[in-house]
Amino acid sequence: MATRGVGGRAAGSPTVSDVASGSGCEADAGLESGRSPASGTLKRMQTGDMTGTDTDRAQALGALRASLVDCSQCGLREGRTQVVFGAGDPEAALMFVGEGPGFHEDRQGEPFVGQAGKLLNELLARIGLSRADVYIANVIKCRPPENRDPTPEEVAVCSPHLMQQIGIIRPRVVCTLGRFATKLLAGTELSMTAVHGKAKMVTLAGVDTIVFPVFHPAAALYTPANRQILETDFAKLRPLLERGPAAMGPEVEKAAGSMAAPTKGEAPTQSTGRDAPVETAEPEAPVEVPADRLGPSARRTEQLPLW
Repeated sequence: MATRGVGGRAAGSPTVSDVASGSGCEADAGLESGRSPASGTLKRMQTGDMTGTDTDRAQALGALRASLVDCSQCGLREGRTQVVFGAGDPEAALMFVGEGPGFHEDRQGEPFVGQAGKLLNELLARIGLSRADVYIANVIKCRPPENRDPTPEEVAVCSPHLMQQIGIIRPRVVCTLGRFATKLLAGTELSMTAVHGKAKMVTLAGVDTIVFPVFHPAAALYTPANRQILETDFAKLRPLLERGPAAMGPEVEKAAGSMAAPTKGEAPTQSTGRDAPVETAEPEAPVEVPADRLGPSARRTEQLPLW
């Protein structure tokens, strides 16, 4: 278990001043152990005063949020209503990362509040969780015009902020919702059809974590078969959270079967919803993010292959 300093802060975790200056996200790479989903929450089990750590992480996220309120690093600033930073538990062991804000998110300032967000809430409820138990963010924090795909330049500019969030929260599992988040965080060129429901150990922002790709909830809004696939994949999150890398094998598949039966030979079709990006079953060009733009806190080290 990580050693803790004054106030219960984990040694190496970023402070408010670290985040405000853009540093402090190169925390030690060791994944904190002892997380438990007991009592419906997924926080780190730790000795001493938990409130100090909660407050520290919340303040660090708050400082990062404040630094981005008037962000003008890319052209998306011209059409946005507001920056959609992220929302949820700063101590969450499970973090979701989508592509970017849609119409409703841009208006309300919170990720996944449209129809896709409602489905995400339902999927969480199926595994005994709620939005209060997790943290939700996006690759980009401003809505692209007409919900178009973000450009490689926009991803390169905005993704370091996501990496800082990961460095502060230090989640045990990062569930990527859709192809943009998956290609960025899992470092893969494979299609979502090939990688959904499979786990991969990576190091993000100095944090050893499990990346777990699933289809974007928008892919299931109009096709019941796609929802069944999502339910099957979501059922695998519980053993990953409880057991970590030890669950990366046949046991996860067996656990999922008790929640929802997998659908063979079916892949999510394209969604026409306007509040979330369109998914495709075809391989696409990877999102190019120059290493110098991501910075040292975003370097990734693959440890285990997809299973």
